[in-house]
Amino acid sequence: MGIGAFITQTRLLAAHEGRWMASLGLWVARRSHGVGEADIPVGYARAQAPTAYGLVFVFVVETVGVSFMLAAYPVAHLVMLLLDLYTVLLVLGLHAAAVTRPHVVGSGELRVRRGARLDLRIPLERIASARYDLRFPDANKSEDGVLDVAIASQTSITIELAQPVTTVSLLGQRTQVHTVRCHADEPQAAVTAIKKALPAAS
Repeated sequence: MGIGAFITQTRLLAAHEGRWMASLGLWVARRSHGVGEADIPVGYARAQAPTAYGLVFVFVVETVGVSFMLAAYPVAHLVMLLLDLYTVLLVLGLHAAAVTRPHVVGSGELRVRRGARLDLRIPLERIASARYDLRFPDANKSEDGVLDVAIASQTSITIELAQPVTTVSLLGQRTQVHTVRCHADEPQAAVTAIKKALPAAS
C-alpha cells in the first residue's frame, strides 16, 4: 500500500469515527440524520439491539473486573480503563449510528444506510422493483453486482435496479451494483413506501 492510499484510508476511518461519535449526541437528543420533513425514515436497528446491549453489558463487567485486578498498577490500570471505556462507547456509538441514520425514502431518491459505514443514494428512476424478500446471506460469499446490507445477518428487502449505481465501501472501494438487499424493522411497510414513491421519480 502506498503512502497516499494509507493517508486516504486513514482519513476515511477518521471520518467514520466522527460519524459514530456524532450519532451518540443525536441518539441522546432523539434526532435523526438526513431525514427531511417530507421524507419517510425506515428503521433497521431493532434486530441488532439485543446483541449491542449484550456486548455493552459484557464490556462494562469486564471494565469493572479489570479495574480491580490492576488497581495496584496505576499506569496499566489507566491504559486498560481508557481502552475499555472506548470499547463501550464504540459499541454504543455504532448502534446509535444505526438508530439515528435510518434508510430514507425521499421524493427523488432512496438512501440505503448501514449506520455510519454506508450511505448509498439510489435515484428513484433507477429502481425497477422492490419486494419483501427475507434472506440470511453468507458473509463469506458475495455475488457480482449484488450489495447485501445485512443487519443481524439478515436482509428483508430486495431492490432491483434498471441501471446500476456505484457504492463506496468504508475504505473507499467503489463497486457497481444492480441489486441491493437490505433490512428493515417493518419490511413490508418499507416496500410499500418505496413503491408509492416511485411514480414521483417519473
